[in-house]
Amino acid sequence: MARPPLRRLGRTELEVSPLGLGCWRFGGSGEKLGARWTAVPQPTVDAIVAAALAGGATWFDTAEIYGHGESERALAHALRAAGKVPGEVVVATKWWPTWRFAGNARRTVGRRLAALTPYAIDLHQVHHPTSLSSIGAQMASFAQLARAGSIGAVGVSNFSAAQMRAAHAALAAHGLPLATNQVRWSLVDRRVESDGTVAAARELGVTLIAYSPLGQGLLSAEAPAGDAPRAGLARELGELAAALGATRGQVALAWLLAHEDVVAIPGATRVEHAAEAMRAHGLTLDAAARDRLERASRPFLAF
Repeated sequence: MARPPLRRLGRTELEVSPLGLGCWRFGGSGEKLGARWTAVPQPTVDAIVAAALAGGATWFDTAEIYGHGESERALAHALRAAGKVPGEVVVATKWWPTWRFAGNARRTVGRRLAALTPYAIDLHQVHHPTSLSSIGAQMASFAQLARAGSIGAVGVSNFSAAQMRAAHAALAAHGLPLATNQVRWSLVDRRVESDGTVAAARELGVTLIAYSPLGQGLLSAEAPAGDAPRAGLARELGELAAALGATRGQVALAWLLAHEDVVAIPGATRVEHAAEAMRAHGLTLDAAARDRLERASRPFLAF
């Protein structure tokens, strides 16, 4: 398919496709919050990444904590297998701050680069705001990495509106923009709209990266009996999908992408997941369709 128009990440020079690929599940087997997942075999990872590239994706998001480097290594292998050379794609990863001081980001960046060989870290993000150092110290450490050329742009993840403002101000003191804030955002979780995060990002010129944009499968699955809000939303998604010749998941992604200052990173464990998600690049919702989804998803503005 034709490459979709690119979107700029904040006030940086980085431009990416509206949809990237989230690579959390490439990080091997494990358990998180009671949910189990199994390793995605490398040949399947290679095929998933190839499908995302074919569908117009120009960037990929991974993290240190996803298998302690396994996801980064699997992604790099897949990009090499696809014949992508450094500079042809944008790679984003994240530093894990739990029980660490900010200086750890500088000491461990070499491991991230080694795992991603031969690709650069185009966007490096603080995975969440809680470390043994202040947000100001975290941003100072990342600014040093950027000045040294070890990373490209600086982003954060799971930062509230106030925390994002603090990171933005701290980076500005070093002459750098805050590129992104990666947040949970979908039709079944719209809290970032009601808690001020979206408004603050727009004010600051920070791009929001929506993770779990399909609600970890909730938006592509049938609503359970007795769940009236989800049933109503599923009905609207189904009717719009039928009218547009799309899937419910594609309609849900198109709703997110209607926000022009947002990019999203659906994940995939099978090739068809990636191919289906990327087809949302070619789907546009008119104002009436967006309004239907806005009304049906209002219960999810706050939990």
